[in-house]
Amino acid sequence: MDFKTSVELLSFHWMAYTIYALLIISIIAWFGFNLVRKERAKSIVRIPFYGYIAFLVAGGVGHHIFTYNTIPWVAEDIMRHEITPDHEYHIMIEKHRWKLPEEKMVVRVGEKVMFNVGSKDLTYGFGLFRKDGSMVTQMQVLPNRNNDLLWTFHECGSFDLTSTEYAGPHQYDEHTGEDLMLVRGAVEVVGCNEKVASK
Repeated sequence: MDFKTSVELLSFHWMAYTIYALLIISIIAWFGFNLVRKERAKSIVRIPFYGYIAFLVAGGVGHHIFTYNTIPWVAEDIMRHEITPDHEYHIMIEKHRWKLPEEKMVVRVGEKVMFNVGSKDLTYGFGLFRKDGSMVTQMQVLPNRNNDLLWTFHECGSFDLTSTEYAGPHQYDEHTGEDLMLVRGAVEVVGCNEKVASK
């Protein structure tokens, strides 16, 4: 099983955890049903109950063992010292304003990009979002520290940039509440036919 984007990964986990939650609810219902029965359950009836509990435990642990290395960015992050990025962008934040190297950072799908982001005053966040508001990736940006993020884009489209950390009220317009750090279309990923991120 291979996941390329967080959308694919979360869809799979949503389905798996929904089924798992329904199984857990069924065991609670089973237990509640046996509490209200007039006749006491015999010990032989309890064997399937504990077997079902063991099945749920094995299923939950097995799910995490099965999927722990399918998260697309984990292996890349572990081996990042051996990876040479195709692009490297140096970005600075000061007084709730981005200083971007280019008005639009354009990369090709599948390329590895290193974002080096610094702050001169406050703790910010570096977050890239799809047009539907779902997050692609993010990191915390600490002042006067080396903050970098290695990322491979597996979907094309235009991605918005904003801070994902609360850095005081100056990030928002006092009258409209508009996010002043929101840069629409800061990253453009090209090279594939289907523009998933633009939907």
